[in-house]
Amino acid sequence: MVGLDDITSGGLTRGRLFLLEGSPGTGKTTIATQFLRAGAEAGERSLYITLSETEDELRAGAESHGWNLDGIDLFELVPPESLLDEEQQQSLLYSSDLELGETTRRIFQAFEQTNPQRVVLDSLSEIRLLAQSSLRYRRQILALKHYFARSGVTVLMLDDLSSEANDRTMHSVAHGVIRLEELSPEYGSERRRMRVVKYRGQRYRGGYHDFVIDTGGVRVFPRLVSAEHKTDFKREVLQSESMGLNALLGGGVERGSSTLILGPAGTGKSLLTLTFIAGAIARGEQAAMFVFDEELGLLFERAMGVGFDLQAMVDSKRLLIEQVDAAQLTPGELSEKVRRCVEQNGARTVVIDSLNGYQAAMPEENALVLHMHELLQYLNRQGASTFLTVAQHGLVGDMKAPVDVTYLADTVILLRYFEALGRVRRAISVIKKRTSAHEDTIREYRIDKNGITLGEPLMGFQGVLRGVPTLLGETGQLLETDGD
Repeated sequence: MVGLDDITSGGLTRGRLFLLEGSPGTGKTTIATQFLRAGAEAGERSLYITLSETEDELRAGAESHGWNLDGIDLFELVPPESLLDEEQQQSLLYSSDLELGETTRRIFQAFEQTNPQRVVLDSLSEIRLLAQSSLRYRRQILALKHYFARSGVTVLMLDDLSSEANDRTMHSVAHGVIRLEELSPEYGSERRRMRVVKYRGQRYRGGYHDFVIDTGGVRVFPRLVSAEHKTDFKREVLQSESMGLNALLGGGVERGSSTLILGPAGTGKSLLTLTFIAGAIARGEQAAMFVFDEELGLLFERAMGVGFDLQAMVDSKRLLIEQVDAAQLTPGELSEKVRRCVEQNGARTVVIDSLNGYQAAMPEENALVLHMHELLQYLNRQGASTFLTVAQHGLVGDMKAPVDVTYLADTVILLRYFEALGRVRRAISVIKKRTSAHEDTIREYRIDKNGITLGEPLMGFQGVLRGVPTLLGETGQLLETDGD
């Protein structure tokens, strides 16, 4: 698995014993099967010893992923019939003593018959229950470890944590420990994540990493670390399709910078990003847009109404648009999609519309800010221009964003409604730009079939950003509308 190999800096060390732990349903069996299949594809003998599932269940699980288990020996370890005899169970000698010794002997026997190079033991909870005490359990695990170590085999032991959850015996015995977790949000599908708890003598990628179980196996999304992806590129000013907007921005936005577009609902944040996408495509570049809040058919129809033919852009392979379901997608998976667009498809303009929908995929605000910081830094270092939209609460007056990320963006564009001469109008201003000078004026703008049109600076008004401006001079700076 590429993602897991990335987290462990190359995979599992040959000839060592590893522990894969997690509650039932977190994907332990699937990962273990993928581990053995990778060995079989490399020409290695692989052995799956199961104490908890039947061989039929394992094969059915593999078939659900479209796998065959050729090259993998399955050994189903079931209690001997004699140990299930009623008279045997009434013996003065505890049946668990007999079962534990017999279980170990049969594990060794199965190993010697196949002489594998990779082994999976599923699961340790059965051995723990048979041992009945932590001392006997530790001795049994050590005996298995030394036996396998002499043979130079790579062993992956599974533990479903169904008993004695605080037992850390295997953590001290194993060469490496990987923990799988499943989270159940109040709404939406379950979320799964993993982390490497320990790995002796190996530098690994710490922290939590999202993963999903799909048809075809487990896909792991390593946590994005922007510092690992720095590239060289020429910083240049990129213009949009709107000359007025370019003037307001001091010429345009710089390559390798991020732009945050703030405003209440309906001010045209999504359409504003389309002017930058159209500019990128006109330069012959690739662009990508991730849409959280709007159905794509409606977006395409609205864009066509203001002069942007998104379907033609998609058909020309210049634009990749993807609908994102915040209730289903993990933040790690979104980062992986963005990386694929940039590294494989060569996208140099990336739009995330909107951060409100992205926040729904990551309700914890602190984690959202950190995750967004890494994503923006990664895109900046790849020479991609990023555009984020954030819908603020309210329509006029004091408004608040659901999360403050203005300090992360290089450029912040503010959109506002304001009332003048009995009409609701829109105003735009640039309130921050790190990379160069920009206009400090407030301009009215209009959205029509020609796209976004900006007017002259509103020098005769005061209080536009509060929504109810005061007229100080002439009204000549206002854009004409139908009926004016």
